[in-house]
Amino acid sequence: MKLHHILKLALGLLALPALSRADTIQPGGKLPGNPAIALVKIADGLVDPVAVAGAPDGSGRLFVCERPGVIQIVKDGKVNKKPFLDIKDKTISSFLELGLFSVAFHPKFKENGRIFFCYSDMWFNGASLVCEVKAKKDKPDQADMDSIKVLMQLDFPYCNHHGGQIAFGPDGFLYIGSGDGGWEGDVISAGQDLHTHMGKMLRIDVDTSTPDRNYSVPKDNPFLTLPQQMTLFGVTELAFSKIHPKARPEIWAYGLRNPWTFSFDSKTGDLWIADIGQNHWEEINMQPASSKGGENYGWKFMCGSHVFPQVEKKNADGTSTNVDGEGTARVGILPVAEYSHVDQGNCVINIGVSRSKAHASLEGIYFCADWGSGKVWGIAKDGGKYQMQELLDLDTPLRPTGSGFDAEGNLYLTHATANYGGPVDPYTSERGALWKLVPADKVPAGAETAPLQKK
Repeated sequence: MKLHHILKLALGLLALPALSRADTIQPGGKLPGNPAIALVKIADGLVDPVAVAGAPDGSGRLFVCERPGVIQIVKDGKVNKKPFLDIKDKTISSFLELGLFSVAFHPKFKENGRIFFCYSDMWFNGASLVCEVKAKKDKPDQADMDSIKVLMQLDFPYCNHHGGQIAFGPDGFLYIGSGDGGWEGDVISAGQDLHTHMGKMLRIDVDTSTPDRNYSVPKDNPFLTLPQQMTLFGVTELAFSKIHPKARPEIWAYGLRNPWTFSFDSKTGDLWIADIGQNHWEEINMQPASSKGGENYGWKFMCGSHVFPQVEKKNADGTSTNVDGEGTARVGILPVAEYSHVDQGNCVINIGVSRSKAHASLEGIYFCADWGSGKVWGIAKDGGKYQMQELLDLDTPLRPTGSGFDAEGNLYLTHATANYGGPVDPYTSERGALWKLVPADKVPAGAETAPLQKK
């Protein structure tokens, strides 16, 4: 096999289904029914909240992750006096992309009480630790610190692009978003390197373990390669492309820059990944529930539907435009949606697909927001083609940092005015808040809503 064929296979240029660039949508479309939404404040006074998850036990409790290393419980709009979990002494949070990232409940939480969280550990040089904890039997609003068990340790060379979102899929496995390791431009080429966990979506089984780890690798993970004899000839290129003896077996998908937030559609099982972009584009990927894994989302050769790096082209009027470089090829699967840094924002945040029975007008709409602009968009199909419509442009922009949903399928958004620079003490920043996304005609009487931009 010629070397250039091997390289093409390694980069995902052959035998991969891909969207055409025309299929990647941008803001400006119209959703069916022209839905209107509002953000209703649920609780405030939170310290850099970055994620939320509702306990699936009928208690109505919302578990909110504060970046310095605290999980607060919010119930009936009030924050408990004592947090569920406090690991500030182990969490490094001096930079905005470090800290306590997310929390997730086991699918059988009502029976087993298992809760999972991910954070950047100070004592392991900022490595992300994926851990399990249980609540105290006699005090369910407090974590049993003696029950904490570390499942995974993910090391990174730099302090940014760690990802950190965790969520259980409809298959019962735990999915972990892991960024490309930081700096900028994927300087270590992690996105396309199957030998590292960085720049990937990982998938593990937390219900079984092996002698050397507190989890196991699902047998149908796409890059799980068993030892085999070597055969040089008479093997198809497609067969060669599936042999990855040194690949990390936990990898589910690759070619991601910083999947800070993602979620599953609770009805269809589709996986939506908000992948934070470089200098020009933000992207939203959708992996259908029928996927067998192994998708290559293109980074660092792609950012959105555009080749990376972009090249500055001088226009006749003296202005400049960033365009794809000549002679470059697109790699992997293009995103469902993208938006530009020019006028839309700079950091995409997943919110999720609305499946609340109380909010029928929002049924099936995927929502995302931007940390820089505070805008909120909806994405849904109209006549078989996706549309992306701006639904909120706030007068005083919120800083969306993360999201989550409760047991009834209601969507929530966390907001924090955290300073992007560092080091900085999160407790000196303006306090953050928890917001609920609702139809505009379903705002409770007397509720505080995020003020809209006057048009």
